[in-house]
Amino acid sequence: MIQIKLHRSKSGIKRSFFADFGIYLFLLLFGIFMMLPLVYAISNSIKPLEEIWFFPPRFLVNNPTLDNFRDLLAVMSDSWVPFSRYIFNTVFITAVGTAGHVVIASLCAYVLSKHKFPGKGIMFSTVVLSLMFSGVVTQIPNFIIISSLGWIDSYQSIIVPAFASSLGLYLMKQFMDQMIPDAILESARIDGASEWKIFWTIVMPMVKPAWLTLIIFSMQGLWGIGANHFIQSEELKTLNYALSQILAGGIARTGTGSAAAVLMMIVPIIVFIISQSKIIETMSASGMKE
Repeated sequence: MIQIKLHRSKSGIKRSFFADFGIYLFLLLFGIFMMLPLVYAISNSIKPLEEIWFFPPRFLVNNPTLDNFRDLLAVMSDSWVPFSRYIFNTVFITAVGTAGHVVIASLCAYVLSKHKFPGKGIMFSTVVLSLMFSGVVTQIPNFIIISSLGWIDSYQSIIVPAFASSLGLYLMKQFMDQMIPDAILESARIDGASEWKIFWTIVMPMVKPAWLTLIIFSMQGLWGIGANHFIQSEELKTLNYALSQILAGGIARTGTGSAAAVLMMIVPIIVFIISQSKIIETMSASGMKE
């Protein structure tokens, strides 16, 4: 009997090993497949112009060169608006819009998650419903509102709407529902802590994965803003808009455009790699149901 059990346990270990090996092999192949567009973009950015137009196209570069990046710097230096101005606009809009969105979404989510008041369910249902609307559908109402406020051709036209993104509110609210016990908040109130102190010293540290994820999503969205119908002044346009003008330069700037595309991808990719574990944790928690 002991020999039979040992034999069965060994066979079970073998099956488990091969099952795990198969899963990891599949994930490895799938990960490599997902990296192919990024590798292709980087390869294109260091290709000479003649290699870019090879037919059939080649996936990897044969004679790598940095001429595309040198041409990019030359083109941007010839612009009548300094290249540093585009960078400042992008960084300023991204930083202020992201910070404001995280604070406002967290405050609203805390109220919806941990307080009871009339209309709470309707409010959250409205937030969820708003996730179904594409940005294209709301462009005209947004333009009318921004125009009536006198914010056309200003930073506010991009930053203030970013504060009110419903996705951030939804993620924060769902995470607070699952990860913050009501007993902890009640204990803090009994000890005399104010709601403001509870929010900053208890709630925000406990939902750190959620607001880190929110920072990443908001930063990626604002960093990639290009041509915008709210901004007409060249001095207020973003880096993505400036680089998109290079892509419109025709065949001769194809390599320069590839270099510009890689530069725009670097920051979001680095931030995502650093914080990917927090994103996974937030997504798994926001989808839970009691």
